[in-house]
Amino acid sequence: MGSSREEARGSAAPSGLVSVVRLPHSWFILCTSSELGDKPLARMLQGSPLVLFRTAEGKPAALADRCPHRNVPLSLGRVVKGQLQCGYHGWRFDSSGQCRAVPGLIGEPEAKSRCATWHATREQEGFVWVYSTPGVEPSHEPYRFPLLDAPGYSTVRRTLRAGGSLHALLENTLDVPHTSFLHGGLFRTEKQRHEIDVVVRRSAHQVEAEYIGEPRPEGLVGRLLAPGGGVLQHFDRFLMPSIAQVEYRLGADSHLMVTSAMTPVDDWDTLVYAVVTFRLPLPHWLIKPFITPVALHIFKQDARILERQTETIRRFGSETFASTEVDVLGPSILRLMRQAGREQPPGSLEVQETRLKMQV
Repeated sequence: MGSSREEARGSAAPSGLVSVVRLPHSWFILCTSSELGDKPLARMLQGSPLVLFRTAEGKPAALADRCPHRNVPLSLGRVVKGQLQCGYHGWRFDSSGQCRAVPGLIGEPEAKSRCATWHATREQEGFVWVYSTPGVEPSHEPYRFPLLDAPGYSTVRRTLRAGGSLHALLENTLDVPHTSFLHGGLFRTEKQRHEIDVVVRRSAHQVEAEYIGEPRPEGLVGRLLAPGGGVLQHFDRFLMPSIAQVEYRLGADSHLMVTSAMTPVDDWDTLVYAVVTFRLPLPHWLIKPFITPVALHIFKQDARILERQTETIRRFGSETFASTEVDVLGPSILRLMRQAGREQPPGSLEVQETRLKMQV
């Protein structure tokens, strides 16, 4: 197998792979509200081509990006009176996939064989969410981002992309040990280490790590969060199906919440919709321009290493995992995702708690 970056981003999983999971009955962000205008928008979700458009009422709709007539991508067409018109023969479809017009046909266009496959959609907080299982009404609603309207908080949003599996990006986002090496000087440093306690809480739909007794990191981000030093409250959380959340608190004045909703474009390509909400003892107009370039620099470092990780997995045709207890959340994330991918019922609703020590 070749080792080029383009090959590494292919959708086919190699034999023996264990961390690529397709998740049914799950909500994922497919675009921001501003991206979906009056034209069809082609997107991919877990390797499946979809097309998004707005109805006459302005609500988002999502169909499989294939006309049932002659397999032409519906995204090549246009929106006519709130319906999606195929650019080949002009068949039109509503938000439920029902065929509403067949030019030249004498008679009713509605027939089951002429329907396009539809997905449930929701628009909230500036994002368009699509349900991964087609043709069903969801039993639950999409995730809501915290603190967006909280008094005294500011918000920064960014859409990012990396060549890695959903699990790889989730684990990377919530992985503490790599920050001293890959991001040395920005988060933590290898020179000064402190022993801390970690409490890991697992439940049926999420896993959380609380880091207790962690001094303010000596890196640039740590000094920004807590200019006067101190001991942090630090939580890392994974919430099914694809939410990674990092939270830092220091006293009543400093609070930073980074919530990333991740969308698996295919097995090796993941979109990250990052929402950063913060309250800091510095003017927010001064902090906002600083947060973006620092965060982008950190993400580019992560994206490069994840792409190399993916290339290696593709080259060998499988993965190996040699984990230790300081790989705090990765194995638990994979366990929850695999369970959901197999459509197994969730485990115990009771929170299970374990404790360990680590150096940061």
